[in-house]
Amino acid sequence: MNIKSHIPNSITLLNLFSGCIALVFAFNKQFEMAFFFVSLGIFLDFFDGFFARMFNVSSELGLQLDSLADMVTSGLVPGLIMFQMMSASTSVPEWFPYLGFIITLGSCYRLANFNIDTRQTDSFIGLPTPANALVILSLPLVLQNTESLIMVEVLTNQWVLLLITLFSAYILNAEIPLFSLKIKQFTFAKYKLQVFFLAVSILLLVFFQFLGIPLLIFTYILLSIINNKKKKSV
Repeated sequence: MNIKSHIPNSITLLNLFSGCIALVFAFNKQFEMAFFFVSLGIFLDFFDGFFARMFNVSSELGLQLDSLADMVTSGLVPGLIMFQMMSASTSVPEWFPYLGFIITLGSCYRLANFNIDTRQTDSFIGLPTPANALVILSLPLVLQNTESLIMVEVLTNQWVLLLITLFSAYILNAEIPLFSLKIKQFTFAKYKLQVFFLAVSILLLVFFQFLGIPLLIFTYILLSIINNKKKKSV
């Protein structure tokens, strides 16, 4: 068998391995390391598809492996992170933090639906699980690094966390077309929206650091909605 066919699947398994390591750190409330290994997994997730296309070895096995790996890295880990954040409050029933795993359920449904949805070949419908995972994993880091009492009150409020959880599960599966971030043949006229978003993302991350992550995802969704309305009006 051609060794090239094993390269993308091996990278996918490394994504899964990164997710497993992130789980261990999340269990131990080491949120920065969990964020690092989820980010590494997402980085690997990009390159498994890249090499599969480059070597022309895309397969059904690779598709299923990719979703299974993402289920851990971008589905289970953010659910556990939200569980840990909700558990920090002593004023909620013991069962309440388990609602954080609604994020995991929403991610699972999203990944299963993505595999059979033929509309999502060049763009997305609903927020991709890696983007959602980065938002959720950024929250405890925002909390750890902020000096704003208002931000602390917001991110330690169990009802705000539940609202974030429910919105997360919704936006993963919402029928909202989101523009593709993949640039195949660069021409500014064709990809000016992507270039603009990239520039805004860099500024948000530089000025707001971890808080910039949820802000840039919100910007991504907002720009997509505006772009969709513009297309319909043409």
